Amino acid sequence: MGTVGLFYVGAVLFVNGLMLLGLVEGRSAAPINLFVGALQVLTPTYLLFTAGADPAKILAASGLYLFGFTYLYVGIGQLAGLDSTGVGWFSLFVAVSALGYSWANFSLLGDAAFGVIWLYWAFLWGLFFVLLGLKRERIARYTGAVTAIQAWVTAAVPAFVLLTSGSLPGWSAVALAVFGVVVFGGLTPLILRSGGAPPEQPAERPSRTPGRHGVAAG
Repeated sequence: MGTVGLFYVGAVLFVNGLMLLGLVEGRSAAPINLFVGALQVLTPTYLLFTAGADPAKILAASGLYLFGFTYLYVGIGQLAGLDSTGVGWFSLFVAVSALGYSWANFSLLGDAAFGVIWLYWAFLWGLFFVLLGLKRERIARYTGAVTAIQAWVTAAVPAFVLLTSGSLPGWSAVALAVFGVVVFGGLTPLILRSGGAPPEQPAERPSRTPGRHGVAAG
C-alpha cells in the first residue's frame, strides 16, 4: 500500500519541481499537493492500525507522515497565499528526521537502497529549508531541478520496480549514490550561475512519500 503512495509522490515532486523552475503556476499545483498529501496521511494511519505490535511496520509507517504533512502544508499555503516560512522550517525538521530514517534502513532493516533514498530526501528537504525558510531565492532553480529529478529516481521508478518485482536490485544503492553525487554536484555550477528565482511568490512554490520496502517515505 505504501508503495502505491510512493509512486504518486513522484507525481507531486515532479509538478513541484516544474513549479520551482517557473514552468507551472503556483496555485495550479495546489490540488496535486492536497491529493497526495491526503493519501500520504491516510496510508500510514491505516498501516499503523493494522501493524499490531510489529515495530518494523510501525517504524515504516511513521515516516510517511513527514511527507504527507509537507504536501498538505504546501497545498493549503498555495491556496491561502500564506508565507512560506513555516513550510521551510518544517522542512528542516523533515531533513533531520530523514537522516534518522536513513540510518534505520541501513542499520536496522538492512535496506541499503532506501537508506540512500532517505539521504536523497534529507538533501532535498534541506534545500526546501534554505529556499523557503531562509528565503535564499538564488537556489530556486537548482532546487526545482533536484526536485524534478528526485521525483523519478527516489519515487516513481523505485515504486514501479517494487510493484512489478517486489524488491529493488542489490546494485541499486551504489547506483543511486553515484548518480546523486555526479548529477546534483554537476548541476550546482550550471544552475546557480544563472541565479534568480521564477517570478512567483515563495508561498506558491513547493514542497514527497514512500514505500513499503524498508522505511520508504517520499
